Amino acid sequence: MPYLRIVPRRREFIRVAPGELEATRLASRPRDIVGRYLADIRRVAIGSPFATSQAIHERLTKVKALAVFSSDVLSSSAYATEEILIVLLLAGSGALPRALPVAGVIALLLAIVTLSYRQTIRAYPSGGGAYIVAHDNLGQAPGLLAAAALMVDYVLTVAVSVAAGVAAVTSAAPELHDLRVPIGVSIVGVITVGNLRGIRESGTIFAAPTYLFILAMATVIVTGLVKVAVGDAPGSLLHGAPPRETVVATQGLTLWLVLRAFSSGSVALTGTEAISNGVPAFKPPESRNARTTLTVMAFILGFLFLSVTFLSSRYGLVPSENETIVSKLGREILGQNPLYYTYQVATALILFLAANTSFADFPRLSAILAKDRFLPRQFAFKGDRLAFSNGILFLAGTSSLFLVVFGGEVTRLIPLYAVGVFVSFTLSQSGMVRHWWRLREPGWRTSLVINGVGAAATAVVAVIIAGTKFTHGAWMSILLMLALILLFTLIRRHYHWFEGKIRVPEDTLDIKPPASVPLVNLPARQHVIVPVDDISKVTMAAVDLVRELSSRVTAVHVADDREEAEQFRARWEKMIPDIPLLIIESPYRAFVAPILAYLDSLERVEPDTAITVVLPRVVTHRWWERLLHNQDALRLKPHLNKRPAVRTIDFPYELERGPASA
Repeated sequence: MPYLRIVPRRREFIRVAPGELEATRLASRPRDIVGRYLADIRRVAIGSPFATSQAIHERLTKVKALAVFSSDVLSSSAYATEEILIVLLLAGSGALPRALPVAGVIALLLAIVTLSYRQTIRAYPSGGGAYIVAHDNLGQAPGLLAAAALMVDYVLTVAVSVAAGVAAVTSAAPELHDLRVPIGVSIVGVITVGNLRGIRESGTIFAAPTYLFILAMATVIVTGLVKVAVGDAPGSLLHGAPPRETVVATQGLTLWLVLRAFSSGSVALTGTEAISNGVPAFKPPESRNARTTLTVMAFILGFLFLSVTFLSSRYGLVPSENETIVSKLGREILGQNPLYYTYQVATALILFLAANTSFADFPRLSAILAKDRFLPRQFAFKGDRLAFSNGILFLAGTSSLFLVVFGGEVTRLIPLYAVGVFVSFTLSQSGMVRHWWRLREPGWRTSLVINGVGAAATAVVAVIIAGTKFTHGAWMSILLMLALILLFTLIRRHYHWFEGKIRVPEDTLDIKPPASVPLVNLPARQHVIVPVDDISKVTMAAVDLVRELSSRVTAVHVADDREEAEQFRARWEKMIPDIPLLIIESPYRAFVAPILAYLDSLERVEPDTAITVVLPRVVTHRWWERLLHNQDALRLKPHLNKRPAVRTIDFPYELERGPASA
């Protein structure tokens, strides 16, 4: 009887149970030279692959989570004050003192939003992003609006944060001003690589700059407050200083202008929802750790934002094109010395790393949408380091495009910003109101009031932002949201139609292959392999074909989740009991390499048996359908064609075309 000799250090599979193998890291490596070369480059750049079972060890402590999820919201303290001042300056330099009461209202809004999201984390300990909360409690349409708003916000967060970081660099080194776009795109690339290395490692990488920024800002603020208190500043504790420059008013100081300033300063709250989205990334107890981290984050942000605004008024600072307000503040308080440059470096780093919050949440949201069939399934794929690689790469590409199109200028990007943030805030908090009213759990009345106030407050702000910024660029964000909702709906509609066409009731066993598929006469000693990913009409038709080809058939199912694999086996043995099923558990989430490794083992064990692989696929008629289907078959087929000992039969299955149903 033929047998396969396994050398322990070189073994490719571990036999888990009858009919079930586990692919080792060796079996998960690409088999071709180019694939191995690229895998080696990835290993150098982002590290060795992690097995799926290591996911629990990739959780974050509160210290690292503050760096991963709070860099965006903390970094906004470096430019939120300036955005208020820029708008008020339209009414002349005499209007700048109005910045402090505007900042006070924004700080109050921060407190309301923080309390609201603490309730969300308590109700959704598995992760309560705006999409999940709105979808569960308000319905599909509000859920998709929340998802679209968040995705636009995440892309703009990366673009704005990186552009602001470059502005901090060019404030200290004006000769780099013309290189701001290449610098920004390069920074996006560095952050992308850091996140591809995995969430825990990205937390380790980005923790030091986050805490350096907090320390540097605190140093400037405390020193500045002491100088103001002892009279060593142009202004006093009770009175602001006269503006350093006189700017003539081009507009009146109207309520509309104050509302515009408020809407611009509200960017300080962007990223507040990130912790509620990423609760599963915390170490146990996840909910309690997330709520604690959210509270600490809000206190730090409130202190930094109010202090920068207060000190700007006490030093009479006026915004200018060539230097940021926080740079002027540091120069005034510290002097132009190594401490100032350290402060500027810390500010630039946190602004760059603010993009990391989006890189933590955008891929996770994309994966959830992909599982719900609103995005292509590839977005749910976890890469070598258990990060949602496709979402990370897509975010990097789109945010870099925004940097290029808008020239890397913060002022041009800001009007597009914050609309999506407050739309998602409003939908999330409204969903929580519905949640508490529907379930009426202990303490529901208090929670309902908190979330109700949060929903009302953020709704008002969303309307203000949309109204005051619409002609300045907010229309573009709104248009992008509507386009995303349309895209989500069309993808979901297609998947719904597709699943209806291929669904097989469990009592249906008489599916036949299309007449156009030729039956091939194969040698007597013939082993036919058919990769299967689901039990569908496509699979059943392929099975009927292979029954005609050979009496020796093996269906191979590659899975990265053992529980799901066992559920698949139970269905298979019930519906197709005459065809043996081999499950290959792929802990490194590879598909092509374990299949090829299995074929190698068959060639060694059965040298006198011809091997044929039947590749089922759906016939697609439109270019975009190719993005949604047959990806595994398309990746596997070129490798099979290079194997002279393996015969490949392409099995195209034509779906009955008909009107799609929503």
